[in-house]
Amino acid sequence: MLKPTGRVVGIIKRNWRPYCGMLSKSDIKESRRHLFTPADKRIPRIRIETRQASTLEGQRIIVAIDGWPRNSRYPNGHFVKNLGEVGDKETETEVLLLEHDVPHQPFSQAVLSFLPKMPWSITEKDMKNREDLRHLCVCSVDPPGCTDIDDALHCRELENGNLEVGVHIADVSHFIRPGNALDQESARRGTTVYLCEKRIDMVPELLSSNLCSLRCNVDRLAFSCIWEMNHNAEILKTRFTKSAINSKASLTYAEAQMRIDSTSMNDDITVSLRGLNKLAKILKKRRIEKGALTLSSPEVRFHMDSETHDPIDLQTKELRETNSMVEEFMLLANISVAKKIHEEFSEHALLRKHPAPPPSNYEILVKAAKSKNLEIKTDTAKSLADSLDRADSPTFPYLNTLLRILATRCMMQAVYFCSGMDNDFHHYGLASPIYTHFTSPIRRYADIIVHRLLAVAIGADCTYPELTDKHKLADLCKNLNFRHKMAQYAQRASVAFHTQLFFKSKGIVSEEAYILFVRKNAIVVLIPKYGLEGTVFFEEKDKPQPRLTYDDEIPSLKIEDTVFHIFDKVKVKIMLDSTNLQHQKIRMSLVEPQIPGISIPTDASSNMDINEPESKKKRLEK
Repeated sequence: MLKPTGRVVGIIKRNWRPYCGMLSKSDIKESRRHLFTPADKRIPRIRIETRQASTLEGQRIIVAIDGWPRNSRYPNGHFVKNLGEVGDKETETEVLLLEHDVPHQPFSQAVLSFLPKMPWSITEKDMKNREDLRHLCVCSVDPPGCTDIDDALHCRELENGNLEVGVHIADVSHFIRPGNALDQESARRGTTVYLCEKRIDMVPELLSSNLCSLRCNVDRLAFSCIWEMNHNAEILKTRFTKSAINSKASLTYAEAQMRIDSTSMNDDITVSLRGLNKLAKILKKRRIEKGALTLSSPEVRFHMDSETHDPIDLQTKELRETNSMVEEFMLLANISVAKKIHEEFSEHALLRKHPAPPPSNYEILVKAAKSKNLEIKTDTAKSLADSLDRADSPTFPYLNTLLRILATRCMMQAVYFCSGMDNDFHHYGLASPIYTHFTSPIRRYADIIVHRLLAVAIGADCTYPELTDKHKLADLCKNLNFRHKMAQYAQRASVAFHTQLFFKSKGIVSEEAYILFVRKNAIVVLIPKYGLEGTVFFEEKDKPQPRLTYDDEIPSLKIEDTVFHIFDKVKVKIMLDSTNLQHQKIRMSLVEPQIPGISIPTDASSNMDINEPESKKKRLEK
């Protein structure tokens, strides 16, 4: 069959950037011409000239492309900067940020000049168009060690017997005024990036960890969304106001949970938390009845050595009831604000949507469930949510979590968009007809724009031309979507690097795993203990090839006489492969079930060095 072919006849715009990577030193003695191998495998090697080759060997360096002569196999470039030794934590973090295009240079003086002068306090001018809510019993609930506290909550009973619930969000837009250097830099960054042990702030630290952070026992400016609700969590009234608050406690999820569960504590904060928790459970139940999805992804957290800062333990994150409590009110505030700004600005509201996946995305999930005699329906979010709830196995309790992890992989990416440029607003995962981001302006620029729109809607602030220009807003959304995607990738890369550090110090370990996918020559497994995913390959170069039979329908993979299905339990060896310094990777090999010539005998693997030459390692793997 003839395949359509073509050739490049011209390049309209070069998409070059400086590249991180390593020098492959020339074998010719005294040579000044060497090849540079980029970290990004999609980029070709680059020919550079340097006299420093011997000092640059084993270092991570940056190289820029100068040109690519049409008769040359490689582009030509030049050395820009030495980042440091390969494998060093600081160096690798820098590479990771550069490769994911995360702006992380220190804030410039021009940006910092727009910060408020210290000592700062709330003035009479600040209180104009603002309610004083400092008397309310407001508290925040966050992960341990959180310094950028965006949100705080309160709940109290009104004289008429109803409840008043407030979500109070840091008023970042009070400090960041439209169009100045601070605003432009925050818009460019788009989001705060959380790496293991490091946070790249979207706004300078004076705001993120101090003046905007809703810490306890200090006066702070907020943007409040306040509802009057009955005891069945039905909203009777909604109002929005700029406010001043004074949080009475900054709690961790565990501390909040302890107060709620305590039999002896009955102070104002605890009573408020219990009221919030009770309402949150009703809100969640109602949301799930509407078809909102409860999906799962194995999140990991590292326990660091306090001196070396190397990871000494790796665990999956534990979620408490209080995580869910905070989440429910954040979702409710985001939905309430989305409705309000869309009512006021139908053409230029900044919203967030989550498209429904095409049916083909679900094939793998449906087939996997079918192999365990379970039916997953995917015609609506509601039917998917219901069938996931029903998909239980008394003999295999982890199965439901695996199905939810698989369902997460079928989803589309949620995106920001401008209401005047789109007509499909629906958020599939939350089963909400409209949604936006309002609750995290310290770490997301989208929320700052939403705050500005809401402030104009309630007459608390004035508008400006860019805020009502739907084309400018659409361009902004494009950058925000890009920055969010890159932040996600950078976070994953950071977890992967720290996982490598963990296994480098731990040596080779053997763990139970579940099969997530079967491929033609491999299985993809998830190790619940570490929340770690990896691939076990069954075909390798220069090796006798095993008999492999792949069935796409079931799906299954037969190796010799052993058949593997999705969700089967296996045992794997995990080790760090450091043979390629630039692309170190976690390798996994099968221990159980025992397949002659394929599985590693348990005793053989334990005395194998992870940095032994590839050839010896491969012999042992068979």
